Amino acid sequence: MQRFKKKNIFKASIAFASKLSLLVMMAGTAVLSIPAATPQAKEDVIKLRVCNWEEYIDLGDWDEEELIELDNGTSIIGENAMYDDFEEWYYETYGQRVEVEYSCFGTNEDLYNQLTLGDAYDIVCPSDYMLMKLIAEDKVQPFSEEFFDTNDENNYYINGVSPYIKDVFDNFLINDEPWSKYAACYMWGITGVLYNPEYVTEEEAATWAIFDNPKFHRQVTLKDNVRDTYFAMLGYLKADKLLSEEFMNDANYHDRLFDEMNDVTPETINEVEEVLQKTMGNVYALETDSGKADMVTGKIVANYQWSGDAVYAMDLADEDGVELNFAVPVECSNLWFDGWIMLKDGINGDLEKQHAAEAFVNFLSRPDNVVRNMYYIGYTSAIAGGDDTTVFDYLNWCYADEDDEDNIDYPVGYFFSGDNSDEDYIVCADASQIGRQLTSQYPDKETIDRTAIMGYYNEEETKNINQMWINVRCFNIKNVPAWAWIVIGAVLLAVVSWVVIRTRLYGGKK
Repeated sequence: MQRFKKKNIFKASIAFASKLSLLVMMAGTAVLSIPAATPQAKEDVIKLRVCNWEEYIDLGDWDEEELIELDNGTSIIGENAMYDDFEEWYYETYGQRVEVEYSCFGTNEDLYNQLTLGDAYDIVCPSDYMLMKLIAEDKVQPFSEEFFDTNDENNYYINGVSPYIKDVFDNFLINDEPWSKYAACYMWGITGVLYNPEYVTEEEAATWAIFDNPKFHRQVTLKDNVRDTYFAMLGYLKADKLLSEEFMNDANYHDRLFDEMNDVTPETINEVEEVLQKTMGNVYALETDSGKADMVTGKIVANYQWSGDAVYAMDLADEDGVELNFAVPVECSNLWFDGWIMLKDGINGDLEKQHAAEAFVNFLSRPDNVVRNMYYIGYTSAIAGGDDTTVFDYLNWCYADEDDEDNIDYPVGYFFSGDNSDEDYIVCADASQIGRQLTSQYPDKETIDRTAIMGYYNEEETKNINQMWINVRCFNIKNVPAWAWIVIGAVLLAVVSWVVIRTRLYGGKK
């Protein structure tokens, strides 16, 4: 079987970390020196300020042996950073120079704080809830009508986006308007449990209850992120309802699932806090990025993980001779997205800058560039490719193994054509890939059907859920047991009594 040949970011990051840091500093310096956006003359160089997650785009510098040669005749290798190649493509395609000032952020909150403090970007790539927040706050520039013109061969996004992803973005509304008007999906995935099958069974891993399972006391980790962990605990709290036949067979199952997994009433938040306070006694730690390494080294046996990072961790573990698997809880999973949005403050009415920003999205959506990014970062692109088979051929390049007797037909038509019975989109893969990289990158239709998006919370809801998180992560006075108050009271009484007695005995004396 030909295993997944993604670039090893763990090793590569050491090599390009200093380079990336330098780019970030240069970009930050350049941003500070940019005057307010004004319409550009045709002969001017367009300054396009891009801000993205760290290590979330192909930075090039591939080795020659990393050349990808696909069945459709396409050869792919990353020699330069993707944004550098975009500059050349834009000039060759549109006859005007563009200069990308590329910088990075570490969390959605970091990005929002940067924008609040006055940092100016033209196009950014936040996660679903943050792009919803920015859209709701009227900070996002809608895409032009030209961006959606399917007759333009350079509009790689609209011509190649997965029918499944397009349907989600067309039907999910913010301020009664679809996401697709403002956001173009970049990468997507689900959440689940990364686990070591030597110590944890699939049945034990495929439930949110694993984080409160005493069998794995101090051997599991949750995310140090209120929304992700709140979602997991909601799934745990509501498991009986979510798994009931009445609920699962309801004609409005998906709507009901969304409502249940976005329940932020004060009563439910309090219930989740109680469950989470109890669960915290069982988990090893809350983590943001260390869980992958802790799984590989064996420090923990199960980790709440995003599917893309799960793929990365499984690849890294394979190199060290350790097998890790990825399970999706039977209750439900979170369907998440990262998407490109243009900011009004950055574009500032400059049509040429907006055209360059939209072209940047299209360039990243060109099938060969989609493969470059997927290979380099390990996450799953929202692009299926339309009539171009490059992305599907890459999927086969990674996982197809028709010569092995122990293989299965794995349908992914729901993503590539919108029809899961489409025989043109079936991967013949080794059966061992079930529960590993293949099914993590492209979950099967049954798994997708039990996913829910985390919606946008209003100011009051956000305040309540954040306070819950503070209570959990910090000392919560409400959780001090009665016996502790008795001990504290007794100690205070003893101290006061001692002071009073000492004052009476020695008062006025030196």
